[in-house]
Amino acid sequence: MLRSVSGSSSSRGIAAVVGVGPRLGSAVARKFASEGYTVAILSRDLDKLSQLAEEIAQEAKAQVFALRVNCADARSVREAFEGVLSLGPVEVLVYNACEPPGDNGDGDAVARPVPFLSISPDAFHRAIAVSAAGAFHCAQQVIPGMVERGRGTIIFTGSSASVNGFAGYADLSCGKFALRGLSQSLAREFRPAGVHIALMIIDGAIGDRRSQRGKAGAGAADAAGADPDAVAQSYWHVHAQDKSAWTQEMDIRSPSSM
Repeated sequence: MLRSVSGSSSSRGIAAVVGVGPRLGSAVARKFASEGYTVAILSRDLDKLSQLAEEIAQEAKAQVFALRVNCADARSVREAFEGVLSLGPVEVLVYNACEPPGDNGDGDAVARPVPFLSISPDAFHRAIAVSAAGAFHCAQQVIPGMVERGRGTIIFTGSSASVNGFAGYADLSCGKFALRGLSQSLAREFRPAGVHIALMIIDGAIGDRRSQRGKAGAGAADAAGADPDAVAQSYWHVHAQDKSAWTQEMDIRSPSSM
């Protein structure tokens, strides 16, 4: 199901953001909307997503479409992207979905450690399905059009668990390691076709928008994590890079990182 919230019209193409919650996902969508893209935001909870779409459309004065997707289900991804592609060519895909312990699938929740022997096989398989297989399915939906046009950007959201395994995070680490391998493989395969593929390695928590933190002191602000709008600016920077100097991976260090 596709729900539309309209602001001003846009002609730069479609930016699809998968895994949108109130922090990083929304911030990335808001940034690309403010730069003139029509934005499609996707996650599991369509009601919450529609509220976010309305907020983003009003703030960025852009067209924003909300679509439900279950990233662990290939059929759901395919059907969701039928709706996305009906809007126009996808110039940008940001894959921000993951399933860490305690997550709700929107990519914005804070992971909590789970002892290895307490991880169920279903939870382990789902973590890999959302973090890696979902990225695979989404990329397959947009890469053919990007190759045909000779341009496009795909940005995957990784984490410190993409490069280091942590006690209590076996399921998250396996999913994020797989995502990093996918990103590196696709970057090397599709760079000659003009498609920029990059991984953002987020080290630390994403907090609330700085504008919503009130008058907390500097220490409290640091503990709250990175400003999602500042992180979204880095996503935009990667997208806007000249082809002669593309970034394949970018580390982003939150004040809350160890």
